[in-house]
Amino acid sequence: MAAPAVLLLALAQAPFQCASDPDPNRRLEDSAPEALWNLSQEFEARGDHQARDVTLRHLVERYPRSRYARRAELVLAGETPEEPGPPEEARAPAEAPAAP
Repeated sequence: MAAPAVLLLALAQAPFQCASDPDPNRRLEDSAPEALWNLSQEFEARGDHQARDVTLRHLVERYPRSRYARRAELVLAGETPEEPGPPEEARAPAEAPAAP
């Protein structure tokens, strides 16, 4: 009878972990799409455009819903993407403009 009570007590003391997206400002590691984006930028800086393009195409194919996928598509199309900001859900809501 003591074993179930000890098990119950141990489980009650265990930390609760909720599934949630990590705060990008507090992460210890890059996400896979971010790492691929950074790798493509390294290839670009070295002048290896073929490796950059292969990396960007892989990013788009493997992580199509990533914010980096849209940036990769723009680069592959010859356009200049904007600098990435925090994920949409991490951004503070914009304030409404003051009424005139």
